[in-house]
Amino acid sequence: MNIFEKTLVEDNELAWDVLGGGVSRKIMTYDNDVMLVKVAFEKGGIGALHYHPHKQISYIAKGKFEVTIGEDKKILSEGDVYFAPSNITHGVVCLEEGLLIDVFNPMREDFVS
Repeated sequence: MNIFEKTLVEDNELAWDVLGGGVSRKIMTYDNDVMLVKVAFEKGGIGALHYHPHKQISYIAKGKFEVTIGEDKKILSEGDVYFAPSNITHGVVCLEEGLLIDVFNPMREDFVS
């Protein structure tokens, strides 16, 4: 497994990966157990409904999002948090330009392969 494990990270050292559809991702740091990722959204950007075996906690650092977790749907904004348990369908629609800070356990190998 690829272990990045940067202990002191300056934001400007890392590049954004443009995912398309108004969404970009920046992997900040990780090891086998945990990963921190920034995800920037233009207004109207969509994090399509999906699921994965990782637990995910997302902090809304900027903007407003319609968040779906399983059968629950709610509008969350700056300072709010959501938790997506393992293998539960979740996704977001960005209602105002926004930024999510995502934490995954374990790390997302698919993001670095």
